[in-house]
Amino acid sequence: MREPVARRSPPYDDPITEDPLLTPLLAGIGLYVLAQLGIGVAASRRIRTEDDYLVAGRSLGPVLATFTVFATWFGAETCIAAAGAVYQLGLAGGSADPFGYGLCILLTGAVLAVPLWRMKLTTLGDLFRLRFDGRVEKIAVALMVPTSLFWAAAQIRAFGQVLSAASGYEVELTVTFAAAVVIAYTMFGGLLADAWTDLAQGIALIAGLGAIFIAVFRAEGFDLFASLEPGALSPLGSEARPILAVAEDWAIPVIGSLVAAEVISRIIAARSETVARNATMVAGGAYLLIGLMPVALGLVGSVLVPDLADPEQILPVLADRYLPTLLSVVFSGALVSAILSTVDSALLAAAGLVSHNVVLPWLADADERTKVRLARGFVVAFGALAYLMAFRAERVYELVEQASAFGSAGIVTVVVFGLFTRFGGVASATASLLTGMVAWVIGAYLLDLPYPYLTSLAAAVLAYVIPAAPAVTAISRAP
Repeated sequence: MREPVARRSPPYDDPITEDPLLTPLLAGIGLYVLAQLGIGVAASRRIRTEDDYLVAGRSLGPVLATFTVFATWFGAETCIAAAGAVYQLGLAGGSADPFGYGLCILLTGAVLAVPLWRMKLTTLGDLFRLRFDGRVEKIAVALMVPTSLFWAAAQIRAFGQVLSAASGYEVELTVTFAAAVVIAYTMFGGLLADAWTDLAQGIALIAGLGAIFIAVFRAEGFDLFASLEPGALSPLGSEARPILAVAEDWAIPVIGSLVAAEVISRIIAARSETVARNATMVAGGAYLLIGLMPVALGLVGSVLVPDLADPEQILPVLADRYLPTLLSVVFSGALVSAILSTVDSALLAAAGLVSHNVVLPWLADADERTKVRLARGFVVAFGALAYLMAFRAERVYELVEQASAFGSAGIVTVVVFGLFTRFGGVASATASLLTGMVAWVIGAYLLDLPYPYLTSLAAAVLAYVIPAAPAVTAISRAP
């Protein structure tokens, strides 16, 4: 086997200020971030209205729509968290990402994209007002905003991990810098800028992951898989697990993120219902295909670097060991691409929900400039809050799991019933949203139930159906 390039000796989480790769890596990351900021500022000059800022004037064509859906979700949780989870748990660690989330995007495109696009929404919160009433809208927003903040915090922490691996500085310091960059980047851009930067970021991401994938397996060969621990290649893990436990692991990413505000905003921004559906489904397929690369690298990383102190740094460590300087910079740019393309979407979704669905109804005479300024102000506020969440979290994966589970049982229940049926009204929607949230908090944090998400989902469905059942019965019995 050929000796890998640029190999360092452990421990890998020590400062590497003497490493000759340090200056080009940091310089490359810095130039890449500046380029993305430049694109955001340039695109911001085309923003005149709230629709321009939040849904890109509903103008996205097939290429931009596909890349922006793909890049929005292919973020830190896939490049950093999923690779780390697979490193620790084997293939079972990828049940959520990329497999669960990839399936989720495909289902969103196949089932939800067309009816959502036809409603001409500005944010997902509008659906709750149009189908039910303003009170349901406010409750839904209160549940959706924390989800977007968890996603943003996960990306900010992952950005800090990349900078820490490249510089040797403490993660706390690099997370702080990452937050400042991300907040500035997102405030300028709006969704149109997101879409254009997502196109560049998606290309860089595929190139970077492809570079390290080829370098590692060219140097070591595919026979590395034969050296894995027994059960590492089993999608269910090395030990038999109850069927409900497996269902819980898959339900969180597939059902919990089925109506994620970040992806829905891209569907709304497409220029036609056909573009909305096809772009989402193609992006889901690409997500699964490209996501196999960090999964494979996480698996073999457990053999190549068996005692890594922080599993979430496995990809940066492999890049440092196997890539020459130029390709190391490309790979670092790929990780930054994945992170920026997700965090701006999460902050923009949270800001749009609060500014458009909560604050603007109180400002009936607000002009378009005021609406855009308001949304940008909330981007800054939520960016600061996401930073605090990222600073306190121990793992990116921890934030991702909370993002998928927090309040989503009631949200997905109400959206599915409200979008496809006339069954149930305000009482059903309110009960479902609140019951799903309470059931998840009690199950996950107070009672430590074995299957808290499935429990919250069942509770949300029952809470929706029970208030509506008497009304349906009375109508059916009417002469």
